[in-house]
Amino acid sequence: IDSSRSVRPHEFETMRKFMIDILSTLDIGLNATRVGVVQYSSQVRSEFSLKSHAKLEAMVTGINQIVPLAQGTMTGLAIRYVMSAAFTAEEGDRPKVPNVAVIVTDGRPQDRVAEVAAEAREKGVEIYAVGVARADMASLRAMASPPFEDHVFLVESFDLIHQFGLQFQDKLCGVDLCLEAEPRCEHLCESSPGSFHCLCLPGHALRGDGRTSCRAIDLCVEGKHDCQQICISSPGVFSCDCNKGFKLNRDKKTCTDMDLCSTVQHGCEHQCVSTLGSYYCVCPEGKLLQDDGQSCGTCKSANIDLVLLIDGSKSVRPQNFELVKKFVNQVVDSLDVSAQGTRVGLVQYSSRVRTEFPLNMYHTADEIKAAVMKVDYMEKGTMTGLALKHMLETSFSESEGARPSGRNIPRIGLVFTDGRSQDDITEFAKKAKEAGITMYAVGVGKAVEGELREIASEPVEKHFYYTTDFTAISTIAENLKFNVCPEESQGEIEVKDPCDCESLVEFQQATMSSLEKLTHQHILLLKTRLHPNTDKSILSWLMKINH
Repeated sequence: IDSSRSVRPHEFETMRKFMIDILSTLDIGLNATRVGVVQYSSQVRSEFSLKSHAKLEAMVTGINQIVPLAQGTMTGLAIRYVMSAAFTAEEGDRPKVPNVAVIVTDGRPQDRVAEVAAEAREKGVEIYAVGVARADMASLRAMASPPFEDHVFLVESFDLIHQFGLQFQDKLCGVDLCLEAEPRCEHLCESSPGSFHCLCLPGHALRGDGRTSCRAIDLCVEGKHDCQQICISSPGVFSCDCNKGFKLNRDKKTCTDMDLCSTVQHGCEHQCVSTLGSYYCVCPEGKLLQDDGQSCGTCKSANIDLVLLIDGSKSVRPQNFELVKKFVNQVVDSLDVSAQGTRVGLVQYSSRVRTEFPLNMYHTADEIKAAVMKVDYMEKGTMTGLALKHMLETSFSESEGARPSGRNIPRIGLVFTDGRSQDDITEFAKKAKEAGITMYAVGVGKAVEGELREIASEPVEKHFYYTTDFTAISTIAENLKFNVCPEESQGEIEVKDPCDCESLVEFQQATMSSLEKLTHQHILLLKTRLHPNTDKSILSWLMKINH
């Protein structure tokens, strides 16, 4: 806007009205048409930038507050400012949105305009030149974009500029920006006066910029579906499917359990039992299920050295610590405890490690159970790495009651924890397994799966277990798939009978039996809380107890 001294006060007021009339026809908004106002005379002053106002009312207020500069007429200087400052990202300019400059002047420029106007047009600025009263037509044509009949206007007086505004609106707003500008909308473009809007095809929505690009609407990810088990997404629509062992009902949403024992080649030697989405094999009394999960066999009796590491940190809480002790005693009840049979040691840890009793202290189940009930809760931190070091170097030493490795009696370490270790576990978790100790990791509550996996022996999936609730820790028994017996030993030791590891299998079997009562009261709760990676045999065992 030219505010040189030649523009009289009442004429400038008419110019204000012209600007407001033009703005009132535009679709104003940060995501629609943005408007900035610059006045110039011998100097240039920005009244408000493209990013200053998002509503017409605020722009009208800004226009009404303009105070004319009332000096010379440096139109070229104004064009350079608009090109280099007003149309910048810092001032609110957007890429790929048309840049339009409307210059209103009443006189001949006092500086060069042709070169700077050509430079602005080359940079993509479309220039409309509006001359009033004494304006120079040659200067207007030097500024404006071609064709001149659409971009150059001369009004005889300021009194007529309001009427001219209607004609100019048709020129400025009658352009279909979807056709005139380069394509920017990914799918559909809708023109509006002085602006455009991008639309998306069905099943799609505009991305965060709200302008040009579209994204497919994934109803499954957004949770906008009612599939019971599996949701399969297509743009804007979804379909449902079921997990293995289930079939889709007629409503195409819910699933029904299939009797897998009657529909698949289960391979069970004795009996197949169907569960929700799975099945398991069982053996007759007096026989044990073998490692293949299908065949049945018998083994002679054998023993183990078992050390339990229980987390006594403050996050466990007293009532949950009592549940852990109850579980330990249920396990002890299921074992053939004696000096020559199975030996049990117990270690509690928090910020420090304490041996509650070593492997050689008690020789009957009653003695061990009594000692367990007397264990005091330590509280404080969670130094699992320190506990693993203690187990390896002390608990499984011969001085603590561990039998010599040459006797081939399996050594088992069972770690209970409810949270992330405050020290490093890597070194001694690795060393324990290298020393031949079969490691099981049990996580409860906030325990970290990565640490559980690092502690557990291979195959990891059969040696770690996680549950969100202390009342469900008894289900660890079904996860103890003791199948780590080597068929050959090192050196001159003769080949072992695979059944020599029956102690491990027997431990699993007896523990399952003794924990049925403890688990039964929590069975329904537990079924909704099992970790997604829980071995299917755990689910099988739970269903067996529940029935």
